[in-house]
Order: sequence, then C-alpha cells, then structure tokens
Amino acid sequence: MTLLSIDWFYLVEKILLISGVLVLSLVVAMYSTWGERKVAAWIQDRLGPNRAGPMGLLQPLADGGKLFFKEEIIPTHSNRFLFILGPSIAMMVACMTSAVIPWGDTITVAGRTVSLQVADVNIGILFIFGVVSMGVYGIMIGGWASNNKYSLLASIRAASQIISYELPMGLALIALLMLTGTLSLKEIVEQQRHGVWNVCLQPLGFLIFLICAFAECNRTPFDLPEAENELNGGYHLEYSSMKLGFFLFAEYINMFISSALIATLYFGGYSFPWMDSLGWGENAIALLGFFIFFLKILFFIFVFMWVRWTIPRFRYDQLMRLGWRILIPLALANMLITGALVLLRQH
Repeated sequence: MTLLSIDWFYLVEKILLISGVLVLSLVVAMYSTWGERKVAAWIQDRLGPNRAGPMGLLQPLADGGKLFFKEEIIPTHSNRFLFILGPSIAMMVACMTSAVIPWGDTITVAGRTVSLQVADVNIGILFIFGVVSMGVYGIMIGGWASNNKYSLLASIRAASQIISYELPMGLALIALLMLTGTLSLKEIVEQQRHGVWNVCLQPLGFLIFLICAFAECNRTPFDLPEAENELNGGYHLEYSSMKLGFFLFAEYINMFISSALIATLYFGGYSFPWMDSLGWGENAIALLGFFIFFLKILFFIFVFMWVRWTIPRFRYDQLMRLGWRILIPLALANMLITGALVLLRQH
C-alpha cells in the first residue's frame, strides 16, 4: 500500500469521529460527577453544588483542577511501574469500549456518506465483552502494586465480582442474540428500527443485564471494591492526583458506555417510533436520532445515580449469592425459553 492509495478522507473522517466520541465520553464523565451530586441533593432534599458558577456547573472543572495540581504520591514499597500502569489500563479500556457503539445513522457530508460509528464490525458484542474483561486487570494491578492489604482485598473483591456477574450478563445476551441472529450492534439497532424494541421481547434478559451492568461498573449496591467503611477507600486507597482521577473517570465512563449499550441493545439505540415517517432529510433524521439516543443514555445514567442514593450496599455473601444462585439460573432459564420459542417460530 502506497501513500497515494490511502483514502485520506476516510482517515480524517475516522480521526474526527474518534476524537468526538472521546471528548464526548470525557465531558459526560466529568459532568456526571456534578449530576450525581445534584441527584443526591434532590433525593436528600438539599441544594448540592451551587457556588462554582451558575447552578454549580463549574464544579467539575474545580474538581479536575484540584486533582491535577495535587501532589503525586507513590508509596515507597510499591511497584512503581505497575502502580502507574493500573489506572492507565482502567482509563484506556473504558475509552476503547465506545468504538463499536452506533451513535447515529449515516449522514452525507460533501457527497460522502459518513457513518456515526467508529467501527461497524460484525462481532461488536464480542469486542465489548473482550475489552470489558480487561478492565479488571487495571483494578487488580493497581490494588496489588499499592502494597497495601486493604487495596489488595478490594482488588480481589473486584475480580471475583466482575467474573461472577459477567456470566449472567453473557447468558442474557445469548438469549438476545438468538432473537437477532447477529453480533453487530448496528444491525441490532436497525432490526429494532423496523420492529419492536428488544426490551419488549426480552424483559427478563434486560433486567438481568441491567443488574449485571451495576456490578460491572462497581456501582452501589455492588460497590464492594470501594467500601469505605470496610476497606478505607478500596483498591485506589494509595492513589492521589490524576492517577486517582483516572480510576474515578474510568468508573464514570464505564457508566456512560453501559448506559449507551443498554439503550442500543434493548431500547432501539438511535431509532425512535415513526422516525421514517417524518419526511425529513437524511441528515436531520440522523442528528435527531443522535439526540434521542443521548436522552436515553442520560436516563439510564440517572437510574445509576438514583439507585446509588436509594439502595444500601450488599454484604459480600449476599452479592455472591445473587450472582451465582439467582441471576445465573434465571439467565439460563431465559436462554432456554428463548431458544424454545425461536424453534417454535421457525417450524
């Protein structure tokens, strides 16, 4: 391949799209911290951030500046290389998962058809599962490299929790794949665009997936790896400055991507009822679809925050019992029933 044979327009298009998705993820993660405090204040009947700018909108910038300018502390007896590598892996993995999510339909720019998706691969769900499974390495490496018993206990908790809840999540998705017949997220959205949303066909699978998403993101009531009253802060106990910021940002990016994935798989993604009967242009429909998709994401982010300030944390034995003795049997039953219904429909 020579330089002349490269499609430079395609290359620039993908670079711009990747940059846009990355900036969107970081901005949403940054303002999720503000949103979480506002939701908590609303639930607890108080004001929340209200001094840094109008309605406290500059509070995330103040928090980011505080983390950026804090002293970098690396424990004397820690493994320096792995101590730095842990939060780097967590942040990198969180950002990689957005690559296969379809953020909107195709648009036409200067005669070129541009897809609002970084990579439309036919194994999109497998890619997300593969990347998400790497996220636990950042937590494990960070907890172990800190040379702190509380950090190590928290990282072991995180690893066992993520492994336990990946199983029912995968089984719930297998039932969905039986119905759709594809691993491509774009194709799954298009099928819902011309049919019904998958939440109507897989309500139990959606519920299992939603619960597992809470556990995969280490969100309350599954925040055992960060249990302050048990582990003094969890796996990032020894971290400060932007290394701590990377761990916190990765959690909020994971919450954002999980919400996008839930909306894509079960709630039509960028599609919405009667979108093809509006009679608008292709670009207008695509931009409206992106706006609707973003509203769905914001709704599920609100659900994540709502649950955090409503439901108390599980004990560890309760967490494991829910995963292995309740969710996995339910996911297996859902998969078997879905398979039987698919066979009946085919014959």
